[in-house]
Amino acid sequence: MKRIHYSWFILAITFFSIIVAGIVISSSGVFIDSFEKEFGWDRSVIALAFGTSMFLFGLSGPFMAALLNVIGLKKMMIISMATLLTGILLTFIMNQSWQLIIIWGFIIGLGASLFLTVLSPYVANHWFEKRRGLAVGILTASTATGQLILLPVLAAIIVNYSWRPAIGLIMILSCIMLIIIFLFMKNSPKEVGTLPYGLEQEVRKSQEGQKENPIVIAFKGLFEAVKVKEFWLLAGSFFICGLSTSGLIGTHFVSYCISFGIPLVTAASFLSFMGIFNLVGTTLSGWLSDRFDNRWLLFWYYSLRGGSLVLLPYALNEGSITMLIIFTVFYGLDWIATVPPTISISRQIFGINKSAIVYGWIFAFHQAGAATAAYGGGLIYKFFNTYTWAFFMAGVFCLLASLFVIIIKKQHSSQLTKEGIMNI
Repeated sequence: MKRIHYSWFILAITFFSIIVAGIVISSSGVFIDSFEKEFGWDRSVIALAFGTSMFLFGLSGPFMAALLNVIGLKKMMIISMATLLTGILLTFIMNQSWQLIIIWGFIIGLGASLFLTVLSPYVANHWFEKRRGLAVGILTASTATGQLILLPVLAAIIVNYSWRPAIGLIMILSCIMLIIIFLFMKNSPKEVGTLPYGLEQEVRKSQEGQKENPIVIAFKGLFEAVKVKEFWLLAGSFFICGLSTSGLIGTHFVSYCISFGIPLVTAASFLSFMGIFNLVGTTLSGWLSDRFDNRWLLFWYYSLRGGSLVLLPYALNEGSITMLIIFTVFYGLDWIATVPPTISISRQIFGINKSAIVYGWIFAFHQAGAATAAYGGGLIYKFFNTYTWAFFMAGVFCLLASLFVIIIKKQHSSQLTKEGIMNI
């Protein structure tokens, strides 16, 4: 009987680790009303805490990529999960809004950073020679899996009990994953006496930069990447990606539905329902990114997402469950389907060795967009008493992103070695 390659075990551990980190971030939307009612905090302040978390974990991405090269995969995952667990525990004793900003904005933001930014491309690049796109698609979809399974559960716990038992469930899952990472995670295929999946012969990799200061490594990657036009096009489109997904839908969709009289559990179930299609769409996107022009994939992803966001306010105003289900399906398929082709284009342009750091900076733009929408959505609601303008503008921005990606120059193998771009 043929043994399962250890790379797939690493993929599974990474998959479930990202689920835990992802559910902490994506659960913010179901806690907004609870925090507002119990503590009397202004919704824009709560949104600021969640927005700070999104911005910080995105900004930390390239530094996490650099630290992976210095500290190693296993230690970084242990430190990050322990930090995330610390933030979850401190949530139980907070009673001031500034504490929420520190705990969720900074501690949880830093703890989630590794898992939700560069871990997927790093594991795919170092543990897989073949099926990289599929590996990235599976890992990216893991945030949707946690959302799919846990958001309705968390919402039901909050409705029937309070937000504290819901946080307790997340705490238990974090503890379990910390133990699994400690026992079974490995830094590289070499530690288990194997090669990356699909690699027949070992290739000696350059160790240049391995012992440099992680901050120097991260900024060196940025300073060289900003000279490439494609970096700005990817970063700009990913800013809009973050603005239109985790920043807006992840933070405010549940509250938007509640404002139209939809119960919390039902709204969370719709968000969870998106997770089903997100899981399918993102995994399929990884498969497609190995086979088709990634620019055109991104063009259609952003265009369809923009159309669905413009449809949402109309669906809620009409009270049409059918239209809301259509939105959920289209948006779910498209939620983070943009990640595999974005990573693929980044790898094509900047090479395997540095693509994780460069993608980390691109993802920082994603989270800057998410933070903008998380806080901006709260402000728009505060001034207009509705989220409608926030969702409509996000849809228009997505159409703009589709234009950004389609003008990226198609990469040919002969181009990848020109001007030393592969060595960035």
